Amino acid sequence: MSLLASIINAETPSSLQRGGDFSVTSSAALTRLAWTALAAKDFDAVAAYTAKCRELYEAEARRQQSGLTAVIPASERERIFSLSSLNDVAVCYLVAGQGLELQGNTSAAIALYQSLNEKFPFAQCWDNKGWFWRPAAVARTRLYHLEFDAASR
Repeated sequence: MSLLASIINAETPSSLQRGGDFSVTSSAALTRLAWTALAAKDFDAVAAYTAKCRELYEAEARRQQSGLTAVIPASERERIFSLSSLNDVAVCYLVAGQGLELQGNTSAAIALYQSLNEKFPFAQCWDNKGWFWRPAAVARTRLYHLEFDAASR
């Protein structure tokens, strides 16, 4: 099994078994919890929440992605917001990758960023500052930096 497959298909992390907060399981709630865990550097929780979001919503995210041929214009806000599974799963890939990066697991982070870029290129997320951003674009930037850093060694 490839590294990426083992990450994506990983069993429920032990932190989840120890009692992560899964009282709400909407993709948005899981994504918020993952962001919060990342900010706190609670990497077990990051893994748990992002894995749960992918487990519950990735099939729908793939279906939503397959219905797109390009990035939806920002002027179509409601249409973008209607693709919550796509957008939240993409963010969870990104957050999981960032958690792995912070732990020094560069190869696993690269695998997640590549997967995000390939699977969900049209996902978009709202920034409370007033614009949409694309998780795949952030993943591409991280890939560039990680690969550049590796080549510089």
